[in-house]
Formats: sequence, structure tokens, C-alpha cells
Amino acid sequence: MQPMSRKCAQFTDSVIRRMTRIAIANNAINLAQGFPDFDPPKALTDRLAEVSALGPHQYPITMGAPNFRQALARKAGRFMGRTLDPDTDMVITIGSTEAMVDTIFALTNPGDKIAMFSPYFENYRAQTIFADCEPVFIPLVPPTFDFDPQVVEDAFKQGVKAILICNPSNPSGKVFTYDELKTIADLCIQYDVYAIMDEVYEHIIYDGRKHVYMNSLPGMWERTVSCSSLSKTYSITGWRLGYAIAPQPIMDKIKQFHDFNTVGAPSPLMEAAVVGLDMPDSYYEEFGAHYAHMKKIFTDGLTAIGMEYTDPQGAYFVLANIGQYMKPGQTDVEFCEQMAAKVGVACVPGTSFFKENVNDIVRVHFAKKDETLYEALNRLNDLKTKMA
Repeated sequence: MQPMSRKCAQFTDSVIRRMTRIAIANNAINLAQGFPDFDPPKALTDRLAEVSALGPHQYPITMGAPNFRQALARKAGRFMGRTLDPDTDMVITIGSTEAMVDTIFALTNPGDKIAMFSPYFENYRAQTIFADCEPVFIPLVPPTFDFDPQVVEDAFKQGVKAILICNPSNPSGKVFTYDELKTIADLCIQYDVYAIMDEVYEHIIYDGRKHVYMNSLPGMWERTVSCSSLSKTYSITGWRLGYAIAPQPIMDKIKQFHDFNTVGAPSPLMEAAVVGLDMPDSYYEEFGAHYAHMKKIFTDGLTAIGMEYTDPQGAYFVLANIGQYMKPGQTDVEFCEQMAAKVGVACVPGTSFFKENVNDIVRVHFAKKDETLYEALNRLNDLKTKMA
């Protein structure tokens, strides 16, 4: 038989999704893969019930249903502070994952370099390899996950084509400030680098912080792609509705890849989701307060247990230190697999996210009902004894 793709040897299956399968097999509480166990807004599910009978059920316009794009232009434009053209500035994709892949292919050529911060979402490295590009990692320094501007510039001096930034960040929970983004933006302009922004957690921010859109900074609209989705903001991760927003010269290229990659997003789900995009500002305020409530339950519980962790500024992940619970020579992957079986709680080993040599960190998420979080914390109590 002919040899198959050599690219597959450069990465494994998703460790996050693998931990979900392990959680199911062990009847464990899944704090690994980041999806909620509570319902979406009732307005969306009610509308979906109507659409299931009325349609549409056939192929959509490739770039996305017109009414969906118009609603997205209103919603995203309101938060970004600019007027967006629904016909030229956006495309609707199968989740933000596809938006990222289409963007990387549209902006790069084989052999190009893409800068990204470490820790990073595991998809980014694999997506870079798909495009025959080389990742260049820039460390974020815990516990606040700050970066050294000189290290960013050193990466740019290597001739990177683009920088990929998750803001708020998965897995660290970092929220990049205006000044930090301005530092990166100035370097992007100086070195002619594109900015690929993953902004799926844009409405999950704590303690009065504000999400700053990179494309709103001076000189950055022309070189920024904002990728996001409805998954987190409306608790519909299974609907797989994502999008990319960019100026027309870039968007025209992204649309080409999207057209032949997936043809289009699901027609009935776009139709049903319009009501979500038209939610008033009060929805996002209540949504943010709900996540702050869940974060407090979980982080207070971890403090009471005595587990060390980094307090997230945004998103819904906590990086927890498991060093005190590990056996000599045990890897974080082995620890997570055994914890799912022995303790009944699933998390993700930190080696999935760090370029650096890190073996004592796990990622856990708290997008769960109160009772789920309390039960998870109860199971995590006396973790050392249970893992002995």
C-alpha cells in the first residue's frame, strides 16, 4: 500500500476529546472538554422547534444565510464599534475551528511561520501543521501570564507571517489588555504580520475587565481576522456555528477555502440562531454574571480543598497544580486517566497546551450547573488519598 500522510505523525488525536471518551467510559464528571451541562436560552430552542417544521432544510448560500449575516453584522459591529458589511466582511463556518483553518490557509503558504503564545489551545499547532507552516512559540509567564515584548519582537524577527492569539485565552484565562494588544499591534504593523484572533470567549470576562478587539486598534482592521462562534456565548457548542470577520481582500480568500472545505453551515441552525444574535445587551450582562457565579463556586471550592490554581481573568478554565498528588515518575496523562477512573472527575493534562516542559498542571473547566460543580468538588476532596 502507498504510504499515507506524513503530517499525521506530527500530532495525535485531540487529548481534550479523548478525555471526554474516557469520562464517558468511567461515568466521570467531564470537566475536560469545555461545554456546559445547562440549556441554551429558551428563545433559541423555541425557535429551533419552529424551524424544524418550517425549514429551511436545504443548502444555504455558501457564505451564510443573509438574515444570519445581517444579524451578526449588527451584533458584532455593536461590540467591535464599527459598521460591518454582511456581504463583504464575514463568512459563516462550521464552528470557529473551521474559521481558523480557512484563515490560516488563506493567509499563508507552505513554509511560512505562525507565532502563538504558550500555553495554547491544542488545535492551533495541528492547524498550523495542516497548512505546512511552522509554529513559533512565545511564552506567557504564570501566574498572570504576561509576556515580554522583546520576546514577541524576537519571534517577529524570525519572519513570521501571522500571530495567532486567543483572547480571552484558552487555557490560561488571560485577558489581553489594550496596552498589551497595542504593543503586539505596533509590531504587526512594523513587521507586516497578520493577526488571527480567536475570540470565542469574548463575553466571558471577570472583575470589571473589558474585551478589546484587535481589529479596533489603529491600523489593524486591514490585517486582522476575528474568528469566533455562537458556541460559548449562547451555550450551543453542538450547533457548530462559527464565523470569521475581516476586510474584503482577506475575506475573499477565506471564502474560497470555506466554499470547498464545508460548502456551508447548517441552514436550520442559522435560522434558529438569529434570535440569539438579536439579544439585548442585558443578555450579555446576565450571561457574564452567571459565569462569574460559577467561577466563584469552583475556585472557592478548590481553595477549600487546598489545590493550587491560577485564577482566570476570562474564559471558563482553571489551570490547577497536581504536583502534590502525583506519584514519582507519573505523567500528567497517566494522572488524568487514573483520576477519571478513581475519582470520577475528568480533566485535561497540561502537556496538551504547553510548549514548555510542564508535567504537573491540568486544565479543568467550570461551565456547569451548581450541583455539578459541588459534586465535582466533593469528589476532588481528599484527592491524595483517592489517587494513592
